[in-house]
Amino acid sequence: MSANANTRLRPSQGSESDESAIINERVLVLIFESIKWDIHTLCSTSSVNRKLRAIANRLLWRELCVHRAPRMVSTLANGSTNNRIGGGWHALAKLLFFCCGSESTRNFKLSRDLPGHFVKASRFSKTSGRSFLSKKCRGDLLYVSDPCEHPNPSGSGKEDDLGVYRGVFKGFLKSRTRACLIGRQVELEEKVRCPYCGAPVWSMTSARLVPKSAARRLGSHHGGLEYFVCVNGHLHGTCWLVPLSSDEDDLDLDVDDDVDDDDEDETGAHEVDHMVVNGSASSREEN
Repeated sequence: MSANANTRLRPSQGSESDESAIINERVLVLIFESIKWDIHTLCSTSSVNRKLRAIANRLLWRELCVHRAPRMVSTLANGSTNNRIGGGWHALAKLLFFCCGSESTRNFKLSRDLPGHFVKASRFSKTSGRSFLSKKCRGDLLYVSDPCEHPNPSGSGKEDDLGVYRGVFKGFLKSRTRACLIGRQVELEEKVRCPYCGAPVWSMTSARLVPKSAARRLGSHHGGLEYFVCVNGHLHGTCWLVPLSSDEDDLDLDVDDDVDDDDEDETGAHEVDHMVVNGSASSREEN
């Protein structure tokens, strides 16, 4: 090879070395550990180029989830193949940090849509999850968040606030809930998609798989809620929250005797609250 050819190769070799230093996985992990796995910074990083996006999808989103909810993630990943999770780690990260808002559906009518937003803190509970499972499906493991409370979007002065909640199944492909949905030949929704992974969803309301204990857990009327489960096992739903001043007689508190009351919580939190509209984020102040 000529001397001129060697000279031409040197710049490209140097640039490859510089790029390798930038995308070194251990360096990236240390950087994000130092900033406490700020999700907005991770979103920006993963959108820089394909290599960083690949590293984020393979490693960084998972590490973010572990940092934010270690016990919950350990339970969800236990027994999974190659440390993978249904829908991908990026979808679980979004579920931990993002309230998906709400749109009017055939079983839950709203006068106007409620936009999604990043949340300051979330509490996920297996006990809450059991309240969303029918008797036949009680062997499944489901985490569900407390409802994110919003003023009635209709602006009509009604007392009931709107609650938006989300959750995730462990090992959904082998779950009794999925087997029940398929066994009943429940059709996938045509107009609704999972806000976390984009997959098709089943309406648990249409499938008649909403137990009365779900309304009790949420603080809603039975029939005043709807939720969906996607083919990857992500749950999202909405409900009308009964005002705290209401008489207990107004609530339908019928629950099955075999509901456990023990609780295991996982908390996902972020320092700032952001509103997300049309895919872009902007800061907003807490009330």
